[in-house]
Amino acid sequence: MGTTVNPFWSEVVNDLTPYVPGEQPKLPNLVKLNTNENPYGPSPKVLEALRAEVGDTLRLYPDPNCDRFKESVAAFHGVTPAQVFVGNGSDEVLGHTFLALLKHDKPILFPDVTYSFYPVYCGLYGIDYEPVALTESFEIRVDDYFKPNGGIIFPNPNAPTGCALPLSEIERLLQANAKSVVVIDEAYVDFGAESAVGLVNRYPNLLVVHTLSKSRSLAGLRAGYAIGHVELIEALTRVKDSFNSYPLDRFAIAGAAAAMADRAYFEQTCRRVIASRTKLVADLKSMGCDVLPSAANFVFARHARRDGAKLAAALRERSILVRHFKNPPRIAQFLRITVGTDEQCAALVGALREILA
Repeated sequence: MGTTVNPFWSEVVNDLTPYVPGEQPKLPNLVKLNTNENPYGPSPKVLEALRAEVGDTLRLYPDPNCDRFKESVAAFHGVTPAQVFVGNGSDEVLGHTFLALLKHDKPILFPDVTYSFYPVYCGLYGIDYEPVALTESFEIRVDDYFKPNGGIIFPNPNAPTGCALPLSEIERLLQANAKSVVVIDEAYVDFGAESAVGLVNRYPNLLVVHTLSKSRSLAGLRAGYAIGHVELIEALTRVKDSFNSYPLDRFAIAGAAAAMADRAYFEQTCRRVIASRTKLVADLKSMGCDVLPSAANFVFARHARRDGAKLAAALRERSILVRHFKNPPRIAQFLRITVGTDEQCAALVGALREILA
């Protein structure tokens, strides 16, 4: 329990430990590789759609059902619009998911090294949870989740490690937990992992969550979605309509729909990021770094003889930002490095060679 700071605060607020987002400094000439943003801009069709929304209709509320966005998601993934829930970024979708589907008597399960917003949601909504340790190689072992639980959630690929589970293991997890909701957070799946969306029609307990912030270059627009059985989607909608009936504005709906429709641009930028990641991993290893296998738009790396925090600070002195996590201590020597353009990656590699020399 925390110490009361303000007599007007509720007990819930007093006890919260909020999520800390990646730094967004307003400094010129930064090589910004700390928040997993896409180095390439959004589809030109997105920009066209946003310009088309400027007009007198902004005086009207947006569509509370976000049909254009839902229909574009359904068309891309080969599901029905009734199987799609959309929200103000995947963080909002996840927040509603914790309240709608993961608040039960038994504790929910997620990895001990994972997206640090999960325990924050548990604190906000009063949900018991049990961290499940990753293996020595920082991988999720599905068999460790074969025990009583109130639900399971993890990213695939996992964050901040970048390690991915094959679809066969996710299916094995679903079969062993048929009475619990299993949430697969696929924020980074488009950079080399297998999506579980194809399983939603066979497993009514599966919810798959996506964001447009990463592979579709729309971190600044705030749009995300979930795909699952219609009854899971109904639960999310009930929470949403009890909180905010209009979570996406007209620009977000138009831009998100256009981004989902431009498959060619999406695939092109993903290929470019994957190619840059391959070269970056090779360069880091050539300098003596241990790099975990990544299927995301970032890599998780450490150097055997250099302190992670000091490396991050030395890079910052050279106007290069990467993400360093102090906790849990198990990952304190790692740096999470976003895959930037080839030029940005080259600047990082050059700076690291200079520091390590």
